[in-house]
Amino acid sequence: MPLNSESLPDNERSIVLVGLMGAGKTAIGKRLAAQLGLPFFDADQEIERAAGTTIAEIFRIHGEAYFRAGEKRVIQRLLAGGRIVLAPGGGAFMDPETRATVRELAISVWLRCPLPILLQRVQGRTHRPLLNTGNPAEILQRLSAERSPFYAQADIIIDGSEDPPHVTTTNVINALAQYSSPRRVTVALSQNQYDVLIGPNLLQRAGAAIAPLLRHPRCVIITDSNVAAVHLQTLQSSLTDVGISHTVLTVAPGEPSKSLPTWQSLIESLLAQKVDRHTAIIALGGGVVGDLAGFTAAATLRGLPFIQIPTTLLAQVDSSVGGKTGVNCVYGKNLIGAFHQPLLVIADTSVLQTLPPRERRAGYAEIIKAGLIADAPFYEWCETHAEAMMTGDDTLLAEAIERAVRFKALVVGDDERETKPNNGRALLNLGHTFAHALEAETGYGAGLLHGEAVATGLVLATHLSAQLGLCPQEDTSRVADHVTRAGLPARIAGLKAENLLAHMKQDKKMSGGKLTFVLTRGIGQAFTSNDVTEDSVRATLLANGAV
Repeated sequence: MPLNSESLPDNERSIVLVGLMGAGKTAIGKRLAAQLGLPFFDADQEIERAAGTTIAEIFRIHGEAYFRAGEKRVIQRLLAGGRIVLAPGGGAFMDPETRATVRELAISVWLRCPLPILLQRVQGRTHRPLLNTGNPAEILQRLSAERSPFYAQADIIIDGSEDPPHVTTTNVINALAQYSSPRRVTVALSQNQYDVLIGPNLLQRAGAAIAPLLRHPRCVIITDSNVAAVHLQTLQSSLTDVGISHTVLTVAPGEPSKSLPTWQSLIESLLAQKVDRHTAIIALGGGVVGDLAGFTAAATLRGLPFIQIPTTLLAQVDSSVGGKTGVNCVYGKNLIGAFHQPLLVIADTSVLQTLPPRERRAGYAEIIKAGLIADAPFYEWCETHAEAMMTGDDTLLAEAIERAVRFKALVVGDDERETKPNNGRALLNLGHTFAHALEAETGYGAGLLHGEAVATGLVLATHLSAQLGLCPQEDTSRVADHVTRAGLPARIAGLKAENLLAHMKQDKKMSGGKLTFVLTRGIGQAFTSNDVTEDSVRATLLANGAV
């Protein structure tokens, strides 16, 4: 289940050390607590105190299941009492409810230690009930194989060694200082909800975020060859760490892959692998991969769980959120598809550093759009910071992504399937009637990137609104200037107006035979209208570079 979007800030979270017996959780936990000025608790000691007997006796008399139930209650009580450093027993993190409690209230640290060192530390210690049933080396090896995929879900991993505890403690403190929880936006729908995680280096820990959501640890990654060359191995390693088995299906990069033949091929490949309804599909790529993989997930076995890992700015702020999936056809873009909401969206801002500058700029158009629709202060903030975001200020860009996604989450939550005709999800199509016509005329992906077409579409939608007397005339030049400063096209590059109009008449947003547009009454005041004449649209096209 997605966590509360209003989770505790990092500086108010407890710290929970996890790992096998002998990893040094108590020794390091005490030193860590002393340096941070926090109370330290050893969960095993608290259990013994509450039970009035030793853990070995609890195991002997009542068995392990009884002990684990009590252990879970003690850990939940300790973490609910305020910020602490906690060292639970080696098996505590195996419990899914305990892991969920730790994720919400604490930062978890796995003290990962080589088995020979662990064996040396625990050899001959009779208070370890699990070691008293056989060969300690074999038991530790078995426990490591069973538990490591769960320990790998911890927020931080510290590799232990023969270094003294104070050295490992320093390593933990340094890692905590560098750690930052991802920004989290919850998309709340009528029947369920899911989280969008935003922040740097999330791909490296994607498996840890995905594992709690899967009923069975199996998935299929759908990606394109360009993205696979750069990011696939990182994702695969993160899945392997947490015990998620996976295969990969790769498509050619670019808009032509968003087609019925490619979609059919993917479905047949999945069926050949004998996927079941609990096999998750992970989309690793930009908007093309996300739309294609999402529609594949929606159609295979009438619906497979689906996770979005968008690798472009455009996909992170737009297509990955909201559940719209689909493919193109000869009649237009996205005319064949389905609503299929993801389980999770992971927007790793670090991967944006691998994007060509043109791709980064194209995604910015969807950020601008959020402000133009209903958030004038956000639009003004974007005007102030546009150049900085486009030239590498990743902190500002992460904030912009979060604000744009938060806006879209509210809209989608209120109108999941775009059934409200006027002020619902349809507003997210601001600029898109123009944009899709521009893309169709230039050849999808061949002339204009989607974000570039949207940027021009935003200018055209504002111009049309001003021409109809709905918004101030100066809004057009203001939006055009903003788009231009971000390195995006503000004008049509000499395309034929009649051809563009013909494409618009094929748009899926046609209503009652009339063109439907999202217009504005000013910055942050968008609304839908199908009361726009063809002559008005033609005039806007001709005034902005069409011929």
